[in-house]
Amino acid sequence: MGLAERRRALGYSQEELAHALGVDRRTVGRWEGRTTTPQPPLRPRLAELLHLDLDELDALMGQPRAARPESAGPPPRDHHGSGDLDDMIRRQFLRAITVTSALVALPPDEGAALAEGALRGMSDDFLRMNGHLWQVYQLARSKRSVYPVVRDQLITLNDTLEGRSAVEAQALCGAAGDLFQLAGELAFDGNRYTDAAASYTLAASASQEAKSYDLWACALVRHAYVDLYERRYADAVGTLSAAEKVARRGDGFLSTRHWVAAVQAEAYAGLGDLFACERALDKAEEVTGLSGPAHNGGWLRFDGSRLAEERGARYLQLGRLDLAEKALSTALSQDVLASGQSFRRRGAVLTDLAAISARRQDPDQVLAYGGEALRLARTTSSGYVAHKLQGLRTDLGPLTRDARVAELDAEIDALCTT
Repeated sequence: MGLAERRRALGYSQEELAHALGVDRRTVGRWEGRTTTPQPPLRPRLAELLHLDLDELDALMGQPRAARPESAGPPPRDHHGSGDLDDMIRRQFLRAITVTSALVALPPDEGAALAEGALRGMSDDFLRMNGHLWQVYQLARSKRSVYPVVRDQLITLNDTLEGRSAVEAQALCGAAGDLFQLAGELAFDGNRYTDAAASYTLAASASQEAKSYDLWACALVRHAYVDLYERRYADAVGTLSAAEKVARRGDGFLSTRHWVAAVQAEAYAGLGDLFACERALDKAEEVTGLSGPAHNGGWLRFDGSRLAEERGARYLQLGRLDLAEKALSTALSQDVLASGQSFRRRGAVLTDLAAISARRQDPDQVLAYGGEALRLARTTSSGYVAHKLQGLRTDLGPLTRDARVAELDAEIDALCTT
């Protein structure tokens, strides 16, 4: 059985498999014709989609195990994750939290209050460090540069959890829920959606143990984003419904429930429900009525400042181009999206404007918006912007008769397959 036969046996079209991998359909065609082979970063995800391990994928592609570069090391033992230290960390945390879940119902030991107080101080130390890491993440031009220090913090927190009592471990679960959301964001930005989903799941479990409802709801929202990016809109609606219920038990002065509504709008737009989408956006805009700081700048950053670009993106999903252009142009004029600021957000807005221009058959505007978005994606190595640009390619269509647009299309393809 070759790649094409395996793909068809699992019910994928070339286009569906390409979308799941973030590449062009023609790229899959070249793999099936054995004129090219998948780039190393794509191989674990391709193996996962085909329900294979990496050795089996090599055999399927006609590449023997010996042909693999020696530097690649041994294949992951679990192709549903990264198979490296990250998987080990997640398993250790899952074990620690599982033990905590089993023990929290037991009567506390004598002196547990004292231990809890000491661990509260330790937990606060981790939370302060986590807050600093979120700031570094937000300011970093290349998000992947933050990964090593986040992983070190996870290892330190895991070592601290080792051998702790249930009360002590529970005091640290909030810090774990916080940090695993950041780890998930890093994976998500790198288009490693399986790793991101695993981190968000762990973040939700840890937050539940800590009884931190807003933190828990935010982990669920981030998990829903994985479904949104793979166009499983109905699944995302279910996850967000759970997030909405959890957020109701949280702090009413925080913006958690408004962020849930903003993301629900994206799911409804994907389902083509304009009324539900606008209703959710209107609910999200109620965040402006909150008194005091509505977010913490870390795992919760929603303050309504992104709503113009969110509304524009939703109208684009729904095919309402005039409404989308008006909202996106308003967003682009904001200081926070000025050139040199907020690279990922600016790149996403520019890509959406390029998509509008493509649907209006305006190659000059496509090149202006799409070219700058491509430059930002290269500058930041952002998988998020690259994913948006990959989606733009479906709108280019007949415009690729223009040699300039065809060149832009080829450059996006190269960006997304390397």
